[in-house]
Amino acid sequence: MTAPARSARQHRPRHSAPRRPRWGLRLAVGAAIAVLGAGGIGHAVVSRIDGGLGRVDPFGGLSDRPGGGQGMNILIVGTDARDKITEQERRAYHLGGVPCHCTDTMMLVHLSDARDRASVVSLPRDTYTEIPEYTDATGRIHPTHPLKLNAAYAEGGPPMTVRSVERLTGVHVDHYLEVDFTSFMKTVDVVGGVQVCTERPLKDDYTGLDLPAGASRLNGGQALQYVRSRHLDGAADLGRMQRQQRFLAALMHQAANGGVLLNPVKFREVASTVIGSVRADRGLEAADLVELGRAMKSLNPASAEFTSVPIGVVDFPVPQIGSTVKWDEAAAGKLFRALREDRPLGVAPGPHAPHDAKPSEQPPGQQLAQSQSQSQQEPVDVAPGEVRVQVYNGTGRAGLARTTDQELHAAGFATTGLPADAPPPLARQTVITYDPRWDRSVHTIAAALPGARLQPVPGQGPLMRVTLGTDFTGVHPVQPRPPVQRAHGTEIVTGDQVVCPQGL
Repeated sequence: MTAPARSARQHRPRHSAPRRPRWGLRLAVGAAIAVLGAGGIGHAVVSRIDGGLGRVDPFGGLSDRPGGGQGMNILIVGTDARDKITEQERRAYHLGGVPCHCTDTMMLVHLSDARDRASVVSLPRDTYTEIPEYTDATGRIHPTHPLKLNAAYAEGGPPMTVRSVERLTGVHVDHYLEVDFTSFMKTVDVVGGVQVCTERPLKDDYTGLDLPAGASRLNGGQALQYVRSRHLDGAADLGRMQRQQRFLAALMHQAANGGVLLNPVKFREVASTVIGSVRADRGLEAADLVELGRAMKSLNPASAEFTSVPIGVVDFPVPQIGSTVKWDEAAAGKLFRALREDRPLGVAPGPHAPHDAKPSEQPPGQQLAQSQSQSQQEPVDVAPGEVRVQVYNGTGRAGLARTTDQELHAAGFATTGLPADAPPPLARQTVITYDPRWDRSVHTIAAALPGARLQPVPGQGPLMRVTLGTDFTGVHPVQPRPPVQRAHGTEIVTGDQVVCPQGL
């Protein structure tokens, strides 16, 4: 699929400071690059780190590029470079063999103009594409020919990769980030590992992955096995992309809640670990890193949405290349149009509501009425299992907190199991206090407790605190909103739908 040619553009105007930055990136780079500009560290440190980053020119010689829209588009690639892998790591994590000098992973990340949403689209490595005629550095002319998308890197490096992605998607790439196996593993280790959850045991003899069902905390090498495994089931590379998305969401959650962005010592440790092993385009300056880091500080997994390109033909044979993947052109066209128009992936063109709820500036009574109306009219966006709840009894009725905790747990909520009495005086109205960063999750618990007043408490964290009042009548069932379905089962999910439930 080739997008219509648009006017070339070398530089994009900078936008004004975002209103409520909130974002996410991908795999190791999601933490590795964003933390470099974490607010509170200072421009001097960021500038020194920026100067130590590996640089590459992925846009040199490109012409007929798509025009730009609002927001920022970042092409993130993971290469299979293994020159820095130790012999012990090769044996432990099955990293032997000859590297293909191609891209092992590829994602297109769109950071909204308001810096309140990140859309992550996985691009299948075996995608069928055609390389247009070009002249290489030696003067040799290469005619147009078919190729797998991941092989574009081996043929023409980052510029050929960017050219191929822009031709396929019609999306202008603003920045380019490249990470290898070594930087990925070190970054996961330095943030303290990442927790993933699986519904069944995962075992892949090719990568050495061997995980039990349930929650597992992965170190860097295990994480690399998890995101590279392609032989766990019949889904092959498509299943691998889903696991990569789950891992990215978990990494975002770990970076936001593990103290990486608020601890200067931890920040410098992460920065010194990844410096020199990540390559970025020359246009990604210290000012951009500061902006991305500030967005990362307000990270909420619900603000990132993930999907893969809709597939039309899973096994499309090409002579001398083998089996390739062909996109569903109509469905993929709609997907990338949403990126160009800075829209959430599941929202149609035209006027639309924000992807995330914003902290209300309305009087409490109006906020309550709005919450009640939403819970009655439509399903909730965040599943109850992703909402952690602590119950307090403010009525004086013996045992009410415990029975309510049990009822909420039966309804699917991740309750603490430690109900308690609230301090005097008695509460007339049920109140839910919540951190504004979890403003979508609070509407799920509000739907289960209609009539409750929502009280934002910045800094409270992901735990929802429910104080039962004398107006409390019981727990109501909650209906989660189903994922947005795309062609051939491709779906759009938000980060809070794929990370491990709180408390595991």
